[in-house]
Amino acid sequence: METQGIKTVLHPVTDLEKAKAVYTALLGVAPSADSSYYVGFDTAGQHIGLVPGSEDTGPVDYWHVTDIEVKLAEVTAAGATVKQAPRDVGGGRLVATFTDPDGNVLGLLQDS
Repeated sequence: METQGIKTVLHPVTDLEKAKAVYTALLGVAPSADSSYYVGFDTAGQHIGLVPGSEDTGPVDYWHVTDIEVKLAEVTAAGATVKQAPRDVGGGRLVATFTDPDGNVLGLLQDS
């Protein structure tokens, strides 16, 4: 199954307000989503998200896919390990994460 490319990168942050100011300055746009649990920016065909309280220690790239279950099965059959099973994060959007053989965290995202 073909992926649609990396369109979303989520960054774990410890201070959402400070991070929001830095990313607003860096990207030159106001957030398109701004809440106490998530701030997101849409720019240049990319979505950059800030996630407070995340257990991830670095940015996670999310590959957009048409069928998250099929793609997750393909990558695990190839040697990946599921970190977080697919879950709905709102509006029918599904996300999942897995690790490659070196422990790098990668994500999958399926829009409804």
